[in-house]
Amino acid sequence: MKYTFPKEFWWGSSASGPQTEGRVEGDGKGENIWDYWFELEPEKFFNQVGPNKTSRVYEKFREDIQLMKQIGHNSFRTSIQWSRLIPEGTGAVNQAAVDFYNQYIDELIANDIEPFLNLYHFDMPLPLQEKGGWTNRETVDAYVAYAKTCFELFGDRVKKWFTHNEPIVPVEGGYLYQFHYPKHVIMEEAVMVGYHENLASAKAIKAYRELGLDGEIGIILNLTPSYPRDENNPDDVKAAEIADVFFNRSFLDPAVKGEFPVELVAVVKELDIAPEVQAGDLEIIKNNTVDLLGINYYQPRRIKAKETPIDPSHGPMPDDYFDYYDLPGKKINPYRGWEIYEKGIYDILTNTRENYGNIRCFISENGMGVEGEERYINQDGQIEDDYRIEFVSDHLKYVHQAIQEGTNCLGYHMWTCMDNWSWTNAYKNRYGFISVDITNEGKRTIKKSGHWFKTVADNHGFTE
Repeated sequence: MKYTFPKEFWWGSSASGPQTEGRVEGDGKGENIWDYWFELEPEKFFNQVGPNKTSRVYEKFREDIQLMKQIGHNSFRTSIQWSRLIPEGTGAVNQAAVDFYNQYIDELIANDIEPFLNLYHFDMPLPLQEKGGWTNRETVDAYVAYAKTCFELFGDRVKKWFTHNEPIVPVEGGYLYQFHYPKHVIMEEAVMVGYHENLASAKAIKAYRELGLDGEIGIILNLTPSYPRDENNPDDVKAAEIADVFFNRSFLDPAVKGEFPVELVAVVKELDIAPEVQAGDLEIIKNNTVDLLGINYYQPRRIKAKETPIDPSHGPMPDDYFDYYDLPGKKINPYRGWEIYEKGIYDILTNTRENYGNIRCFISENGMGVEGEERYINQDGQIEDDYRIEFVSDHLKYVHQAIQEGTNCLGYHMWTCMDNWSWTNAYKNRYGFISVDITNEGKRTIKKSGHWFKTVADNHGFTE
């Protein structure tokens, strides 16, 4: 069967500034929470590899863009590092960063690769975190000033902007489940962080539109569908719905519909942890919804009614309302421990069509992390990652089906272009179309999947 995609479809990949750029002497970058946490607890990072040793894009972006071209990219998403551009989070702009991002953007455009730029990818500048980060309302104003600076510097050429990547992750990681700094377990703070991120996004969108630039602006959300253990059990269904409210709709509804889910508002009021809402906030959120939705999908969430006792030791938590369910016989990526469920991508896209006005959207991340890929190097030095080709093509079949049914899906970006540093996991699992040898000057080699992806982009699809 032939799976044909629209001629203008966006083929490419995604990355982020903090995961790729690295540090170079004299680059003027300020400290962010990842730099600080690595200095504080290097043992928490796989093989003690920190954000100073990422894939060196700051030095190698020209070479990288040639490789992107070789693997069929017509678009590429990365992020500006707030702490690189404005080292203190507020105040003076770092001219070395302006020069770098200008060269990066111009080089992409010169090679017919459209830059998609995201403004925030988990990298809070340390001076702002020391004042509370996203728990502090002042951070919203600092972020909007940073966003406006980016629009004014680069908005003449960059036509696709995104306010946040996966804004639920700083909520979960930093303030509920301790996998991001500052590793708090305080749901009241988590709610405040989520509220301020939503408000910051809407205010940045407003600032963008007031500048009269001719691009579009959106947000990137990791939408993880919540499936009940038993669709005929009302308690399981209700548990899955509340999980969806916490982790998906908390950002999806304000971004697209301009309002918070009533179920979420009810929970935070009942727990007496509602954030401070100032006059005009809800109007700003209502009137500044996104033009474009990026969707990151890796795995489903399996949910059942709450059966385990609630642990009161840390105060309320989202999982007081549901339990996770381990689906027997599920397909799994053993390296990441994540379920592989390709139909999830179709279910998300169908949901955007049926419940969110068929908003213009694209798959902005989808990928498979594998440990020890050097096992698959052939005699020519290339990694034969057939498992990645299978993973991407199986997901693309469901993207194709959603488009055939009328979903307004405009592209597919895999995570990631070249193997990059992944937070505390560092280089444990590799995700790229291109391998990076961090022991050998960051040497790049296109994997089998990269060459395959070029044929897909050139042919507007693939045959099976």
